[in-house]
Parts: sequence; C-alpha cells; structure tokens
Amino acid sequence: MPFLVFALSGGAVPLPLTVLQILAIDLGTETLPAQALGREPAEPGLMSRPPRPRTAGVIDGAVPTRAWGLLGAVSAAGVMGGFWYTLARAGWHPGDATAVGAPLHSAYLEATTITFAGIVSCQVGTALAARTDRASLFTIGVVSNLRLLGGIGFELVLTATVIYVPALQGVFATASVRPGQLAVIAPSPVVVWGADEIARWVRRRAARPQVTP
Repeated sequence: MPFLVFALSGGAVPLPLTVLQILAIDLGTETLPAQALGREPAEPGLMSRPPRPRTAGVIDGAVPTRAWGLLGAVSAAGVMGGFWYTLARAGWHPGDATAVGAPLHSAYLEATTITFAGIVSCQVGTALAARTDRASLFTIGVVSNLRLLGGIGFELVLTATVIYVPALQGVFATASVRPGQLAVIAPSPVVVWGADEIARWVRRRAARPQVTP
C-alpha cells in the first residue's frame, strides 16, 4: 500500500517507507515470529471438520481474502493514517518537497519511522491472529506459544534499536519519535487482532450446523 499510494499520486505523496526499512522488516522483525508460527500446534476442532476436497489447492480464496482483504486492509489503514498524520502536523501538503535539505525533511523522517514502527506493530496483531484459522485465541491461550512471544519481544527490541540508536538512524533513515507519536500506532496490535477475532467468530457461527425444529 505505501508504494501504491506513491505511484498513484505520481510522487506527490513521498514514499512512506524506505528500501532499507523494508529489508529490516523482511529480514529482521518478521523472521522469528514467522518461525514460531511454523511450530504452532493444530488448533482445537480441526479434526472434526470435513476433509478438504481433493481438488482444492494449497491456498484457497479464503487465505488471500483474510490476508489482504482483512488483516492487510486494517494494517494499511492504520499505518498510512500514522504517516499522513505525522506529515500533516508539520504542515505538509501533497507535492511539498521532503528531500534532504527541504524544510520538511525532518518531519518526513519521522513519518517514515512511524510507518516502519506501525508495520511492526501490526505484525504483532497479525501474528496473534494467525495462530488459528477459526478458533478464538482465548481457547488456546495468549501465552501458550512462548516462541512467538519471544519472537515478538525480539522484533520490538530490534525496532526500537533501529529507531533510537543514532548510528542506525543514518543507515535506515529513521528518527527518534516522541511517546505521543507512538501512541498513535500503539493500539494497532489490538485493532488488527480484534478485527480478525470478530471475523473468526462470524465464521464459527456460519459453520455451526443448523438445527431443524
């Protein structure tokens, strides 16, 4: 979504995320949580479901719908909202220069940092949601996958390091952000996980057998 906004605006909206920040996400913050999810036990009630059709593919339509249409859409809205909010508070308007030397460059660094931190924050909610396909997270327990909690702790520490260590700020084009700015994205894990929790509740109700009187 950040790059789509940049492309559709013809560059009037600057890139909300730098290439090295993407690498920090793909090769750093995502790695341990993804490995921990690979060790997640089967969710309750899995063996009571009807078998998948033999013609069904490994990835059916429900997977991209959930990943992009729900989790991705909620994450994108929150992340881009934080990016625009940070720039707007500095007086930015579409088309204003944000390159090195421009008056808004420092605000732009803060905005990309908020985008970076926002994506990591949404990753936490997505990781918690992805532990089950239909069952509620409360049925398996929030702390039942200690590897995932450790992975989340690692990505939060790594994110803080990239944001606040001066030597890394120059490498990743980040800037120290104030607690008030972080408060904008702090609810992201709960919002992302909560949206999926509601969707899973709807799927469970729809899958219940109808009792005919």
